[in-house]
Amino acid sequence: MAFTKRIFLFLVTNILVIVTLSIVLNLLGVRPYLTSYGIDYNSLMIFCLIWGMGGAFISLALSKVMAKWTMGVHIIDPNQASGEERELVNRVHELCRQAHFTHMPEVGIYTSFEPNAFATGPSQKRSLIAVSTGLLQRMSSQELDGVLSHEIAHIQNGDMVTMALLQGVVNAFVMFLARALAFAFSSLGKDEKNSSSGSYLGYTLLVMAFEVVFMVLGSLVVAWFSRYREFRADRGGAFIAGTPKMIAALQALQRLHPLQDPVTAKPSFNALKISSKGKQGFLRFFASHPPLELRIQRLKESL
Repeated sequence: MAFTKRIFLFLVTNILVIVTLSIVLNLLGVRPYLTSYGIDYNSLMIFCLIWGMGGAFISLALSKVMAKWTMGVHIIDPNQASGEERELVNRVHELCRQAHFTHMPEVGIYTSFEPNAFATGPSQKRSLIAVSTGLLQRMSSQELDGVLSHEIAHIQNGDMVTMALLQGVVNAFVMFLARALAFAFSSLGKDEKNSSSGSYLGYTLLVMAFEVVFMVLGSLVVAWFSRYREFRADRGGAFIAGTPKMIAALQALQRLHPLQDPVTAKPSFNALKISSKGKQGFLRFFASHPPLELRIQRLKESL
């Protein structure tokens, strides 16, 4: 059932993106970039910018809704909460006030034995902080403060918007370079008059091949920045809750790290969380999070 729901949401989201961006292209009067005379680089550039940036920002706008639906986040109503839920909301709001927030984020809980938490949303006013049941059950109040402060720092730094912007730029460059190079290679050996009459199938296959290569390279850039923002969020969390609490939170995650939930530990959401499973060897360059031991070391050096 959960798998079917994720597939349905994935399809609906992508259909929405395609329809929306197609309408935008028509409204702007963007012409096809492949013509009988060759390739129109101005049209190609506009096409790639709209698809690359547009897709990233539509995903950002829907990020909070998708997180709620996909991970089954139960949103806590501050006016009706009691017991553990009331304590969690109060803790988040108090830390947000220490960070000088003007709007309080939504607070939610999702069912997972994986001790983790994430923040998402397109802006501070429309943000969400969600924690897993596994985290609430296994962490002390001081450790929980460190985790929540880390997520609050992500919101304060505008990391969700920055990541969407970076991903959009990478997407646009990948699309543009793949198509430009595919056209250049598919035109080799043809005279200028007939350069545009080459095999469309060959051009399409080259586009696909170049996109795979450039997306891998682009992923390295996105992953590097994601790791950088984790260090920055650790520093922000230490400023809000105190360095000892932030270190304690990361040490707790290090201790509990083997507890991974295969349902909620999906790649698309790993980048949102305070911690994700480490990668070894060359794959560490594609990791969205730095190793926990390195994050702890950085904080200790700041004491």
